[in-house]
Amino acid sequence: MPDDELRFPAKVAALAWETRVHEAPSTSSKLVGYVRAGGVVRAAGEATQGDGCRGEWRAVSPAGYVCLDPANATTDLDRPLVHALARRADLGGKLPYMYGIVRRQGPIYARLPTRAEAETAELGLDDHMHAWLNASGDDGSTFRAGDWLHGNAVGLSPAALWEARTTQDVPDWLAGGKFPPSNLSGLRHGEDLVVGATKSHNAFALLDTAVVEGRRYGITTDLVVYPVDRMRPIEGSSFAGYRIPEDVDFPFALVRRDGAEAYVLHGKKLARVHEVARRSAIRLTGQQRAIDGVLYFQTADSLWMSERFVSRIDASRRMPKWANEGERWIDVSIAKQALLAYEGTKAVYATLVSTGEAGLEDPATSKSTVRGIFRINIKHLTTTMNSTVVGEEFELKDIPYVQYFEEGYALHAAYWHDDFGIPRSHGCINLSPADAKWLFQWTVPQLPRGWHGVRAALTGSVVFVH
Repeated sequence: MPDDELRFPAKVAALAWETRVHEAPSTSSKLVGYVRAGGVVRAAGEATQGDGCRGEWRAVSPAGYVCLDPANATTDLDRPLVHALARRADLGGKLPYMYGIVRRQGPIYARLPTRAEAETAELGLDDHMHAWLNASGDDGSTFRAGDWLHGNAVGLSPAALWEARTTQDVPDWLAGGKFPPSNLSGLRHGEDLVVGATKSHNAFALLDTAVVEGRRYGITTDLVVYPVDRMRPIEGSSFAGYRIPEDVDFPFALVRRDGAEAYVLHGKKLARVHEVARRSAIRLTGQQRAIDGVLYFQTADSLWMSERFVSRIDASRRMPKWANEGERWIDVSIAKQALLAYEGTKAVYATLVSTGEAGLEDPATSKSTVRGIFRINIKHLTTTMNSTVVGEEFELKDIPYVQYFEEGYALHAAYWHDDFGIPRSHGCINLSPADAKWLFQWTVPQLPRGWHGVRAALTGSVVFVH
């Protein structure tokens, strides 16, 4: 039997949206992480004496303590909420959940509505469905309709489902008009069917979908319901960075923008040879030359590329203390929109990022990225980000692979855009899903099995932003 199972022979399931893990069996002790509702972690077989808990404390793997009380955590893995949240984040896929971004605002439901209930809540529902079913482009029912199936039976097309009033793929805990077993969203009030309304720039993370009388609804991670015909499915960028030296070695260039050209140089005149794909990695000789006020880099095949389209990437010439001590660390250049990951003094990974859209302006007064030397202090497998600034409101649910290094600033996947290499964030460092996942799994602290978030204020990996 593995040592972990000997030390932690029992299992504990989280019931709160964030079931906190404390350093000691006391609610006043330091928080070291949390388990999301439905998450299951290995635990000690016996209770530990402590304070501040209405129930009992249990040590959990690999370290820390969880308070067991009816609203927080349980050893009963058959609880309805644990069953409802049995589908966890998919760590093997590009994104941990299905995602949809709102294209048509509408009501958020506490449970699956009947068609009659939906018609009452959504005036003009028949007209809306007719327009959606017959639309072309990304508003129509044929736009990646399979994205919503998530392993369910293919069955009928959206139009055929609507016409046939078919009901299918409904989980047992929502069947027959049941409410979810917990009010995780905090939106539910009594038996109200409608618990809110979406706004522009809202995105949902979905555990599953279900069809009621011909209409497919998304079931969110916090167990509310929104129709897929009011959302656009999000696939996420397929871009991924480069391993060093396996994929590319120094010096090299990363192509930031479309329209990059490779030129042959005759004296001081450039002649176009061919276009170079955006986000390619191009080996360089190290030679560079200014021509008409623009810097050009020589490629390994003796062509030249403009700094207006590519960033030259070199290893750090002066290694900082933490590198010489063998730490894993991250180097982010705002000017180059590039990130290098180091294991000690050895660079191992390079990619393009999107930092704050205000570039090198003052982060205190603009949407630029804070600069300095930081340490990752908290990691979330996924977490929601939002803004209430007038004219810039947004709420993006369950952004994946979030690593905060300074208050309000994080490295994270951006599932809503594919502009890596161009500044466009509100200040965070946006990464492609593949890059964000790679870095999340590589940095310190490591996320323990079953946990959703982990803290490490003083020992997290260094993030150097300049």
